[in-house]
Amino acid sequence: MEWWQIPISEDEIQVWEAFLNDWFFVIALAFLGFELIRYGFLRKLSWKLMGDTLTNFITLGLFLGVTYFLLAAFYVGTYLYAHQFAVFDIPVNWATIGICIVLADLAYYWEHRFTHRVNIAWATHSVHHSSPFFNISVAYRFGPMDGVWPIFFHLPLVLLGFNPFLVFFAEVVVQLYQTALHTEVVKKLPKPVELIMNTPSHHRVHHGSNETYLDKNYAGIFIVWDRLFGTYAREDEDVVYGLTKPLSSVDPVTAFLHGFYRVGKKIVRMRSLSGVFGALFGPPDWEPKIANRS
Repeated sequence: MEWWQIPISEDEIQVWEAFLNDWFFVIALAFLGFELIRYGFLRKLSWKLMGDTLTNFITLGLFLGVTYFLLAAFYVGTYLYAHQFAVFDIPVNWATIGICIVLADLAYYWEHRFTHRVNIAWATHSVHHSSPFFNISVAYRFGPMDGVWPIFFHLPLVLLGFNPFLVFFAEVVVQLYQTALHTEVVKKLPKPVELIMNTPSHHRVHHGSNETYLDKNYAGIFIVWDRLFGTYAREDEDVVYGLTKPLSSVDPVTAFLHGFYRVGKKIVRMRSLSGVFGALFGPPDWEPKIANRS
């Protein structure tokens, strides 16, 4: 038996997932400390930045509360139930772990693109984009329903035959990789890396409210998805972080709920069911067409 065919148990996968989650968070906090010191040397440290950083972690706590109390059982239960109907019985080994991570990254690309182009999904994902800063704490800025959409996009991997716990692990790997990209410390990496992998430079573009940067670079690990599907943009001009209509408050509750408040206001203005449907499922800038009067 080749090394890549050696079976790996569910228990091992779960231990790896917990280890990665816990230690990555510790490393991220240490790196945030370095970033704050750097801000100080650059004379960019401010009360607004500190308040925004605190808000990022408060939204994380609120998100975890929603996720674990309302969604965790549904998430796990859905995957375990669906696995009964899998097309194949794919073993867990080093080869299938690698394949699952690549496929999970592709699923993440489409999930991420969906959350930018469908208003009800953008209502929660816009929380992540509402910070006017860009450091690793921003990676932990979550909206209330950010735990919902991954289920639909990664469920096909379970139905294909990948072990549900392997799919969970792959999702974590993709998420942690992208977490590390939230920094201005790292500029551009060597061209071969920038060509294939998602990098801090690519992800800074994704967080830009510059017109040329909007809805670009959705990738998790591999920027090749954006290159293939026409959503790639290179970092050529200074990035203006945040929303096109900036969130002026660092209040964590406002940050956490502002997207749904915005959608709610749009729904109230609608005068038809088609208008309500468009407000929910159209793109964020959707507005109803006004009939021409003769």
